[in-house]
Amino acid sequence: MLNEWSRDTILRAYSLGIFPMARSRHSADIDWIEPRMRGVIPLTEFHVSRSLSRTVLKCDYDIRINTAFEEVVIACADRSETWINETIFDMYRTLFASGDAQSLEVWRDGNLIGGVYGVTLGGAFFGESMFSHQRDGSKIALAYLVHRLRHTGFGLFDTQFITPHLKALGAEEIPQKTYLDRLYSVIGNDANFRNPDYSPDVSAIAQRNTQTS
Repeated sequence: MLNEWSRDTILRAYSLGIFPMARSRHSADIDWIEPRMRGVIPLTEFHVSRSLSRTVLKCDYDIRINTAFEEVVIACADRSETWINETIFDMYRTLFASGDAQSLEVWRDGNLIGGVYGVTLGGAFFGESMFSHQRDGSKIALAYLVHRLRHTGFGLFDTQFITPHLKALGAEEIPQKTYLDRLYSVIGNDANFRNPDYSPDVSAIAQRNTQTS
């Protein structure tokens, strides 16, 4: 249960560059993390490979937001090691109910094949986790997510840490001080992840800006 962790407490932590993690799914506690180096994806430098471009242009999938938030979190936690315990799950349920957490989902033939979820605060999107049940499911989700963030007022896409997978997509690692400067510069932005006037441009999403095959 959330106990002392209120919505305002959680969002305050994010606004200071701190985020919660559990040591395992069975852990009773959570830790508040402030890494020395931070992963971000610059919104103008997301790398769309040749193969991902082809996959996006097939349009044999549906993109939805916030229609299966809990299912996305469950899928993200469905691995041998996870930092998502029951307290973390309750935290994000609370933030989703208040409009402060979002999911972007990739569906194919009625099945949820990939997705990503995160927290929104001002012009910052704090990416928490992603999953893929079919090839490129998470990459499709990230491509659509970056486009949505760029066109709904966001200026920062925080990935917390960096992995080889994220690095191949354009993520970079920056010192926490640099990260905080970027965070503070966008925290007051009037961004709206759920903007009803936003419409994805598939050709723009599939446009390649790298020679990665």
